[in-house]
Amino acid sequence: MGERQFDIDGLHFAAQQWGDPEGKPVLALHGWLDNSASFALLAPKLKGLNVIALDLAGHGQSCHRPGSAPYNIWEDVAEVLAIADQLDWHRFSILGHSRGAIIAGLIAGAFADKIDRLALIEGLFPEPLAPEKAPQQLAESIIKTRELAGKPLRLFPSLEAAVKARINGMFPLGAEAARLLTERGVRKVPGGYQWSTDQRLLAPSSFKFTREQIGAFVESIKAPCKIMLAREGMPKLFPGFDQAVKAYPHLQLQMLDGGHHLHIEEQVDQVAEQVNAFFD
Repeated sequence: MGERQFDIDGLHFAAQQWGDPEGKPVLALHGWLDNSASFALLAPKLKGLNVIALDLAGHGQSCHRPGSAPYNIWEDVAEVLAIADQLDWHRFSILGHSRGAIIAGLIAGAFADKIDRLALIEGLFPEPLAPEKAPQQLAESIIKTRELAGKPLRLFPSLEAAVKARINGMFPLGAEAARLLTERGVRKVPGGYQWSTDQRLLAPSSFKFTREQIGAFVESIKAPCKIMLAREGMPKLFPGFDQAVKAYPHLQLQMLDGGHHLHIEEQVDQVAEQVNAFFD
């Protein structure tokens, strides 16, 4: 494992690298409020791959977006492609989890000639929005972003207190998974620890795609695409998610045991087996 750094358009990005430097190039994209440590257990088990896991903007050890800039996923698309260009990767694959899987799908739909393979865990479709709700969505995004920008950060007296909070987050985590994500996602400050994650990520997106637009991106994916869903994850949180994937015959669907973070929990071996078979 090694640390990587990238500077893109005045923004600084941190990353972690695992595997064979001469292997197949793979960018790994984590989920919302996670970081590159999301792949700390999975990536070392993958064979013949050069995995570079990014801390996406506002997450982990990467920069926060300046001013009032929102965290819309199409901005991540441009940044990920710029990092691939900096690596001189003209074609590459993506390993994505949750929000990272959504970003991967948008990249593969819009830039089909750049993507070799997509291995997606617990994600693909962004949440759709009806066109008539767009004005309300924009207003709520701006109001919430301003509110969060002025909100004091929570202070944890110890790293253990931060780990405990992460265990009991929106998606409950085991102790090891929570510790890995927390250690990458905090900064030491006087009196204890604070999250390094930009809390403006909690604000709604300023714009969301319609169902028809989402469908257009998915239809445009040309690369082989394997989607791994956890039985206690997205299909339970959003009933019908697995059926929505099945509506696209060019997508491979694999149901696995576990919850939303199965790739960093006790099911990591079964996820690694699926990813290795897919890339072999």
